[in-house]
Amino acid sequence: MRSLSDTLERLARLKSLGQEQADAPSHLEAFESFGSNPGALAAKVYVPSLLPKNPGLVVVLHGCTQTASGYDHGTGWSKLAERHGFVVLLPEQVRANNGNLCFNWFLPGDTRRGQGEAHSIRQMIEAVVSRHGVDPLRVYVSGLSAGGAMANTMLATYPEVFAGGAIIAGLPYGVTSTVPEAFDRMRGHGLPAPPTLQSRLRAASTHQGPWPTVSVWQGTQDKTVAEANAQAIIDQWRAVHDVDARPDLSETVDGQSRTVWKDVRGRRAIEYYSIAGMGHGTPIDPALGDENAAPYLLDVGISSTLHSAKSWGLLREGVEPLRAKGDGAKRASASSQKAKEPEGIQQIIENALRMAGLMR
Repeated sequence: MRSLSDTLERLARLKSLGQEQADAPSHLEAFESFGSNPGALAAKVYVPSLLPKNPGLVVVLHGCTQTASGYDHGTGWSKLAERHGFVVLLPEQVRANNGNLCFNWFLPGDTRRGQGEAHSIRQMIEAVVSRHGVDPLRVYVSGLSAGGAMANTMLATYPEVFAGGAIIAGLPYGVTSTVPEAFDRMRGHGLPAPPTLQSRLRAASTHQGPWPTVSVWQGTQDKTVAEANAQAIIDQWRAVHDVDARPDLSETVDGQSRTVWKDVRGRRAIEYYSIAGMGHGTPIDPALGDENAAPYLLDVGISSTLHSAKSWGLLREGVEPLRAKGDGAKRASASSQKAKEPEGIQQIIENALRMAGLMR
């Protein structure tokens, strides 16, 4: 067992990661007065200088230890929005809710329709749509880790709000109600069978369709959120999209594996990016000019930001089109050696809880 001083040092380092994110340069604006805010969340927004009529909206949810500004600096969402004319909303966790700045994806009071953090995010979206003339049919959500699990929560509880979503190193909806259960699910232990996952998705709202498209991103060397969660998310969404377990398409994109499930209309209903050699984090590509590597923002030669925006139809023609790359797999392998994730958030928190006698 680690010494108390070592554990405290690691916790201090964990906190410093959040400070590093907070110190990142930002041009986001605080977003306030959006409703009753039952989840007591903060928020920031980016509106492009030349806002077109009926723009799209991307809701971006950071991971544990991160801030809205830091995550935006790494993923480049606001810079992309400036050039392509869409709005970015970044809900932000506060320490009063969660000491490690994780969205509380594992607490029922924050993940049910009309309650807690999920309802706060819904209120933010409604306010942004109203204030900035957003097309309500072009609202999307993306998130990492706890933010990825909360992105899936939003897709499940408010499916009528979203046209699509990207879940990065996230978890299926409705699989936990306590902190110990959350750690087990992150390890891939105790995940329900597909029929149970699917019934929990359907029970999250009274929605009957159409359903948002889902893009799942996962690193093969993720030691914080097991790969089994990616498959569980896919299984959870297969029934509402009426797709088989067997995919319709497998291909290589920027050197990485992409698998696609198409619905009866031929639409890409579900897609899965498996990033070879990547640990826990959001896959980015700083070579594109807008993205910056940092803890849990990993340079692996493929941009989840750019690919997501492209698949959602948010990129305007003639404005810095997506670059084709042939060395993505090589860079992913190299980055797994030089930019591995710090010791997992899960392990650091567990160590601290054990030292405090709160966990066996």
